[in-house]
Amino acid sequence: MANRWVKFRWQESRGDEYAHWGPSTWFLEVDSDTWPVRQVEVYDSGPSLRYGPAHETDEYGGLGQARVCDADDSWPFVWISSDEFEAAWHDGE
Repeated sequence: MANRWVKFRWQESRGDEYAHWGPSTWFLEVDSDTWPVRQVEVYDSGPSLRYGPAHETDEYGGLGQARVCDADDSWPFVWISSDEFEAAWHDGE
């Protein structure tokens, strides 16, 4: 199975020294086992962070280390198109 893309809204702040960035919208490209391959975090009052194979971590965080599973109701995500993900990935470059 090919890669797929998801989006979800995180309504809480980060809870760290960057909490003032506020809530965020996350975009993830996941592999066939639903492990994150690339990730974009768009904060309401802060930057957009990008993680992937060439940049897995930095001082703000890193690529997710949890699977996104269809049956797991704790992930409030929706499936999106590759075009929507790519627009978020390239926004601000």
